[in-house]
Amino acid sequence: MMRTTIPIFTFLFLCCMVVISCAQSDKKQKKNMDKESALAALDENNVNTAGTETAIFATGCFWCTEAVMESLDGVKKVVSGYSGGHDPNPNYKDVCSGSTGHAECVEVTYDPKVITYADLLEAFFRSHDPTSLNRQGNDVGTQYRSAIYYRTDDQKSLAEQAKSELDKSGAYGKPIVTEITKASKFYLAEDYHQNYFANNPDQGYCAFVIAPKLDKFKKVFKEKLRKQI
Repeated sequence: MMRTTIPIFTFLFLCCMVVISCAQSDKKQKKNMDKESALAALDENNVNTAGTETAIFATGCFWCTEAVMESLDGVKKVVSGYSGGHDPNPNYKDVCSGSTGHAECVEVTYDPKVITYADLLEAFFRSHDPTSLNRQGNDVGTQYRSAIYYRTDDQKSLAEQAKSELDKSGAYGKPIVTEITKASKFYLAEDYHQNYFANNPDQGYCAFVIAPKLDKFKKVFKEKLRKQI
């Protein structure tokens, strides 16, 4: 009897790990970084941002969004943060409660000569379910909504065109609910959220949710990935 019960308990344990949410995972583990190391992580390799542009996307948990966008060639820097809400001083706990109106999102700094905004939009739509309202997997709430926060009229036009064309094509089988809104202030998330997947690859949510999602994305987007040194 003992020989048959061990695999079952192992299976149930793995299932529990898979259904863990971003917020639950954060309560269990925080990689505390001091201000100096956090800033160093954001400006790794003294990133030259001359001639770059920025874009803001929300695809659910920002740890996932950050990992996906960082994998793309031409992307210089990705930072996690909050936007789209009404609270002038958001923090992770309050955003997770849904009371601030903010979405977890990332600000992407990219070189338009290497990767275009249209390319980023394609990555955005391919890396999450844009038909799921206020939810991605087990992350539920308005803070996990699908959203594009445009900063220019060109970004707005391209985002609306991409959403419209995908809806008409029936690519998802259901209407796309992605919010397309003019960007308001972007608030930088707490230090330990920055480069979260890279810094915590063995953490439960990273290993069982982000890693498989990123592997799947890389297979589809292999022509536009950052070159490995």
